[in-house]
Amino acid sequence: MKNTLSFLFIFCFLSFSQQGLAQETRITIDSLYTLVNKTYTQQRDFDYKGAIATSIFIEKEALKANNYILAAKSNLRLGSVYLSMRDASNSLSYYRTALEYALLSKKDSLISGVYNDIGNAYMITGSDLQKARENFERAIEISKRGGETDKDRIASLLNNAWVYIVLKEPLKALPYLNTSREIIESDSNMSSLYSINLDVLRGRYHMLRTNNIRAVSLLEGAVKRAIAGDYLQPAVEAQGFLSQAYQNSGDLRAAIKSLKAEKALDEKYNNIIREQQFQEANEKLKLEQYEVALIAAKTEQILTDEIVAKSKQLSNIFISAAAVFFAAFLTAFYLYGSRRKIVRKLNKNNVQLVKAKEEAERLSKLKTQFFSTVSHELRTPLYGVIGLSSILLEDEKLNSHKDDLKSLKFSADYLLALINDVLTLNKADANGMKLEKAPFILTKLVKNITNSFTFSLQQNNNKIQVRIDDALPIYLIGDSVKLSQILMNLVGNAVKFNENGTIEIVIKSLSKNKDGLYKTQFFIKDNGIGIPLEKQQSIFEEFSQIESNNYNYQGTGLGLPIVKKLLNLYNSEIDLQSSPGNGAIFSFIIDLEENTSISKEVLEVNAVDTPVMSVSENMHILIVDDNKINQKVTQRILEARHFKTTLANDGLQAIEQVQNKKFNLILMDIHMPKMGGIEATEKIRIYNKNIPIIALTAVEIEEARARIIASGMNDIILKPYDVSQFLTTILRHLSATALA
Repeated sequence: MKNTLSFLFIFCFLSFSQQGLAQETRITIDSLYTLVNKTYTQQRDFDYKGAIATSIFIEKEALKANNYILAAKSNLRLGSVYLSMRDASNSLSYYRTALEYALLSKKDSLISGVYNDIGNAYMITGSDLQKARENFERAIEISKRGGETDKDRIASLLNNAWVYIVLKEPLKALPYLNTSREIIESDSNMSSLYSINLDVLRGRYHMLRTNNIRAVSLLEGAVKRAIAGDYLQPAVEAQGFLSQAYQNSGDLRAAIKSLKAEKALDEKYNNIIREQQFQEANEKLKLEQYEVALIAAKTEQILTDEIVAKSKQLSNIFISAAAVFFAAFLTAFYLYGSRRKIVRKLNKNNVQLVKAKEEAERLSKLKTQFFSTVSHELRTPLYGVIGLSSILLEDEKLNSHKDDLKSLKFSADYLLALINDVLTLNKADANGMKLEKAPFILTKLVKNITNSFTFSLQQNNNKIQVRIDDALPIYLIGDSVKLSQILMNLVGNAVKFNENGTIEIVIKSLSKNKDGLYKTQFFIKDNGIGIPLEKQQSIFEEFSQIESNNYNYQGTGLGLPIVKKLLNLYNSEIDLQSSPGNGAIFSFIIDLEENTSISKEVLEVNAVDTPVMSVSENMHILIVDDNKINQKVTQRILEARHFKTTLANDGLQAIEQVQNKKFNLILMDIHMPKMGGIEATEKIRIYNKNIPIIALTAVEIEEARARIIASGMNDIILKPYDVSQFLTTILRHLSATALA
């Protein structure tokens, strides 16, 4: 084989000389460097014949001029060509020759590059990972003393990390990952492919360390950037490891989705590879034919007088060629069989994953139904507790029991908040949340939040300060419920872990974009116990919280995870600055939209903190509810504001009352015996299209909003409600009707 290759190289050179590459005049060093670049183009275009001939010519001319750098580069190109053809033996042989010339050149950057290429040969062929690691480490060691740039060192660093990851030694890979990360982040001009490969390796590192959440985050980013940059092979690899990370973390739905994405990318990538392999196979065949022709030509020149020997040699060549083709056929047949086995296994796994997905969806649906039912059953009695306690607090005759009533209302409010947190977390996990759009007043929203913590502030001797940027509009449109929930959890967290201190709510306008949206930053500051650095990541995990030696209320550990999930809907993130003993600052940035379409009269009604109406005595409201306690609460609240009320126990009674009496507004429960609120509303709208009908319900708004609005109702109030907001909603619709 060695003799055959020697003849091949001689005739490659002779052929190349015949093409005019070997000139009678002296070949300049500059022209040889130009030819080095040409070999890369020839290899990329699968012109292996031309690349080999050019490289041999460069080596010959370089040695004439004692230029060991060029001699090393020509052998590096020869090694690279044979590595492309999966000929590991010849590839390593030329790389070792390149190393000899590089050592003679005494150029450290070249020596480092050769060691890196030798390591690549071992790594790509998978023949000896330990030798690959040894060569990568030599490359890094030499690059340090040679003053190489960070960009030159990054390949060796990433290769070393890759070997240790494959060998499942993550702690040994970590220093190389960290150094690579520092280099990439410090050089903005570095190819994004380095960053993608780094994040894939970091993701695999965290998988080995069983930190699947971090692994998922890194691999998701790598997949996005690889797809955006059209790097298909890294995208397929990253998507595959992402599927494994999802599966390790128990997120089967995401794992299935990722597997499908991987399959699609892999199919696209394989189509390209198959096209390249076809082109490569054609060029290999041309090379083999070229080699055969050269060997035959040389044999004819040397053995013109030995016809018998020539015939025998030609026969051997054809027999070898036949053997090569036969071996190629057997290899293709084996690969085809292996592929069929893999496809069958993949199909079997897909069936299992589909079954698991269907079962997970069924369980998720059952869980959602369960939470919806529990929500309704808990909120209905809570409406009575919160409503009656609010009414009793207004009764001056019960001033001696005021503290007890405050405690009762606080406990009920806490239970309601806990129910809302659990339901929010469930909907977030089921991807069942989306942002709604409704008018609200920012100052009132913040004031309602601070008022809800009056009891907690007194317990811990805290106070709240609010600062809202004057540049922000007062009247907004958006999802005030979710914004309130974010602020309630952050303020509640500050109140809970603070004593004898101050909680600040600061809202700043950063800018206004061309769409009229106000980029707004919210700060929740406290001077409490603070949060250690090592705990600042874990507190955003569900059911996790920092330890407290004091506080009467420890909580569930759901508040901050819910904040994080809700901010995802705004495409925003929570930022935390804290240290033990120095309090904490939570901040986030969202876009706020000004409400420019609301009428002046409605703005005046909404601007009142405690809604009153001089003509409320003339306003007649029908209360439709099957729960006697809830009827009583709603009736007492309205009659205390001089509204006239009438009660109905179900939808049928409501229809009868509307037909016989004149009402200015209807408060309609949804779930009632005999006839529910939606059906009753549809029947009322047949003959009365103008009377405002407001849904007063304990069901989840997101689940029923479309059906409620489609039935003809004008608005929705979720029980239990804030009395001020309840009255404001009623007055808004009464005012709108009066203005019509």
